Amino acid sequence: MTQLQLVERVLKPAVFIIALIPFAYLLWGFFTGGIGANPVNEFIRETGLWGLRLLLLTLCVTPLRRITGWNPIIKFRRMLGLYAFFYSALHLIAYLIFEAELSLVYVIKDAVYRMYITVGWIGLLPLVPLAVTSTDGMLRRLGGKRWQQLHRLVYVAAVASVGHYLLLVKADLRDPLFYLAVFLLLMLLRLPPVARQLSGLRSSESGRAAKGIR
Repeated sequence: MTQLQLVERVLKPAVFIIALIPFAYLLWGFFTGGIGANPVNEFIRETGLWGLRLLLLTLCVTPLRRITGWNPIIKFRRMLGLYAFFYSALHLIAYLIFEAELSLVYVIKDAVYRMYITVGWIGLLPLVPLAVTSTDGMLRRLGGKRWQQLHRLVYVAAVASVGHYLLLVKADLRDPLFYLAVFLLLMLLRLPPVARQLSGLRSSESGRAAKGIR
């Protein structure tokens, strides 16, 4: 079995199921009270966090491919991105139903008076066209160059999502600062000089391995 076949037959289904586990747990906890005394707030909070985590995992794929040279990892990027959208959409839906009570006036006022809500909208909205255009058919329709340009919106979504979390937390900033540090590291690894350095290191290691040098 080739590496690509291994990814398609075994690893992708496994990652698909693993990414659903937080949703299953939150859904169970929401209806049974297993996620705390205030299940609504916990559900809203955790779906938002999982959206952010999966968005950052999506951004991890390219640097990991450059570092490891394992090209089949690129197959996970679309799935992780769609899951990031899925959890972010759940976060929004829960907010609209349980906090805003489906009131457009409430949503508008909330966005005006609470900055973290405005930034949250900025983080979510770019994920919509990214999810819609994630298929191979849309890639062919848009063309590779335009598709890549559009999918740079992921950086807008990531910056705003991290900013949303930072603005939301009032006291202990350790968790949002951790996610900010992860995002900045991922951006650093994308800088052309750093990316070339990582690719060079990988090539050197591959050369040594081919020659039997330890």
